[in-house]
Amino acid sequence: MSDTDLSVLPGQRRGNWIRLRTLILLRWMAITGQLTAVAIAYWGLRLDLELGLCFLLIGAAVIVNLIATFVFPETKRLSERETAALALFDILQLGLLLSLTGGLHNPFALLLLGPVTVSASVLTLRSTLLLGAVAVAAVTLLGLVHLPLRTAAGEVLRTPPVLLAGTWAALVIALVFLSIYSRRISSEMHAMSDALTATQMALAREQKLTDLGGVVAAAAHELGTPLATIKLTSAELMEELGEHPELREDAALIRDQADRCRDILRSMGRAGKEDLLVKQAPLEEIVREAVEPHEDRGKRIRHALSPACEGPQPSVLRRPEIVHGLRNLVQNAVDFARGEVRIESGWTPDRIWIRIADDGPGFPSGVLARIGEPFMRSRRSERERAQRPGYEGMGLGLFIAKTLLERSGAELTFANGGDAPRGPGGAPALRGAIVEVAWPRRKIDAVAGETPVPRGQNRPISA
Repeated sequence: MSDTDLSVLPGQRRGNWIRLRTLILLRWMAITGQLTAVAIAYWGLRLDLELGLCFLLIGAAVIVNLIATFVFPETKRLSERETAALALFDILQLGLLLSLTGGLHNPFALLLLGPVTVSASVLTLRSTLLLGAVAVAAVTLLGLVHLPLRTAAGEVLRTPPVLLAGTWAALVIALVFLSIYSRRISSEMHAMSDALTATQMALAREQKLTDLGGVVAAAAHELGTPLATIKLTSAELMEELGEHPELREDAALIRDQADRCRDILRSMGRAGKEDLLVKQAPLEEIVREAVEPHEDRGKRIRHALSPACEGPQPSVLRRPEIVHGLRNLVQNAVDFARGEVRIESGWTPDRIWIRIADDGPGFPSGVLARIGEPFMRSRRSERERAQRPGYEGMGLGLFIAKTLLERSGAELTFANGGDAPRGPGGAPALRGAIVEVAWPRRKIDAVAGETPVPRGQNRPISA
């Protein structure tokens, strides 16, 4: 359904994520492990190894690390190509070292999984496929071309052919599976991070608008009397324009009231005052505020109270997340409605709800269970593109609305008109998409809820 029009989010740019210092430290750990393994195998287990060539390959990794340490600054972050190049070096260096120490007969061959799994988490699909192909080729060559492991007595340590083939297959399958698994989990985490960033941006924007409305309301409240006096006095001066001594008293009054206005503005500029009235509003007013930006978009929007309402209309908390979340849901309904959107609100002593229904095609059955997930893309027909040409289908709008409203204590129910559950107000009349937002009354009731709005005069905002 709806989406918020946002520019590229920070999490969508995956370049320059990895610090060079991080890879340097990891490689020092790998070098230490390789030296330890070679030393134990040669001097501890008395295996006949090409010690010079092994130390030559390990020394190449040491040289690369030293160059990276002294040539580049510690704060350098690697680009996509640089990260892929270092991962490729690690695969080739480890593959050559394994070829000198038994190939797939060496149990440490499973370490080839490391660079590919890490690359799948942080690199693009193209780089991951390239590194995966190189790793599979290395595993295959290690099974065919390698120096045998020999003991000091000349005995060759070999794995049975069937077990060796199984080891090759297991490594290849592990490379593919772990890469897909790591990339899938990483992509979901990045998508969630981007979506939460968008949610915070939307909430911050709504909070600024709310604060601005509070300042305007406070200014109007505080300056009402002096501005009215100035207006009245100015009118009298215009009527009595001329050289009369009594006009000096009126001019003095104008000056005094202007000074008073200046003092009030100065006081608001230093500390400000929170307007208690803008912190709460009748439920109908909250709905009206959410609907207002979409009233002139060519769709008829009707708002009615449910016949199941019990008692007087409640005054609810006017929180930015509630207003912005409802506004996104109304935007969805207007975008997909053919001609009409109906909003029904109601309350009981224990519950407050708002139901938004449209006469559009409804939610696709294939994505109904996944509604509210961020970056949920789906293919659209040409008719749908013509109906909503600017819609990208990322699912951010619903995710933002769901996240913000759930933060306020609401529960959201998504359904189509024929499948919607009957609420206290009865079954919805429209057959399109249905979204019901319901709160426990104690969560948003501004008078008798868990966080009631204080009564009395406006208070200075504490620093």
